[in-house]
Amino acid sequence: MTTTREPIPDTVPQRSVPVRRMRFTHPQGALKRHYADGDLVMSHLVSVLSATFPPGEDFFVRSVRHYRDQITDPELAAQVRGFIGQEVVHGREHDNLNKILRGMGYPTHWTHRAIKRWLKLADRTLPPSVRLGFTAGLEHYTATIAEQLLTSHRAQALLGDNQARNILLWHALEESEHKAVAFDVYRAVGGTENMRIATMRVISTLLIVHVISGTALSVLTDRAAYNPVRLARSLARLPRSPFLEREVIRRLRAYNRPGFHPDDHDSSDLLARWQAELFGPEGSLTDQMR
Repeated sequence: MTTTREPIPDTVPQRSVPVRRMRFTHPQGALKRHYADGDLVMSHLVSVLSATFPPGEDFFVRSVRHYRDQITDPELAAQVRGFIGQEVVHGREHDNLNKILRGMGYPTHWTHRAIKRWLKLADRTLPPSVRLGFTAGLEHYTATIAEQLLTSHRAQALLGDNQARNILLWHALEESEHKAVAFDVYRAVGGTENMRIATMRVISTLLIVHVISGTALSVLTDRAAYNPVRLARSLARLPRSPFLEREVIRRLRAYNRPGFHPDDHDSSDLLARWQAELFGPEGSLTDQMR
């Protein structure tokens, strides 16, 4: 296998990666049992992802922070600080949400413990460059799904009108804001294109297995899942999910293209709209900031 290195630009483009000190409140009983538009399987799937985020965000931070002293570009160094700050707040707020979900009967603690155990193993056994490659690939997944959520009215409708929706919209905005940071760190420290693509293929397989198995185990803990009609209807809706549209799959696969960069998909207009909608003078989440 060759080890062709990706061309590294002289400077990283300016990007705003602000750290918003969010503090979401969770009034008792505010979430319905199946809060994702009343859908059984989708509610469990979102809960599995939410439970995955805190240990996952910690892993991302460790992977990027390992190389922080090697970053000489002041713009990228500033973006790394913003990336770390955003991810730390994401983990904390999803931890709080996961406690609420666990109280509602979702086994979020199972997912959290399993992912934390696997990622600690990765820390002990994998080279830092591979861990950074995994982080860059997973960031592409989160940014692609995040931008689909911010773009698709159908995707937003799945979340209803509740605090989980607010958390996921805020999280989605910031995933898009920092979508290129881990990738640019990977390139800046000499990551090869072949390893970037190889780590993406590995992490794609692991992620799919995790989401399917984790959701299945979570669903099995729910008494509603033993209503065969309701379960069948919920499963039948999954292939029509806005997160499985052809364009989403195309964007995810684009990562494996030689010369790919996250900025190939321009999200500046989308970011401007949601920054104003969530955190502008009359933003819907301004009052949730500390």
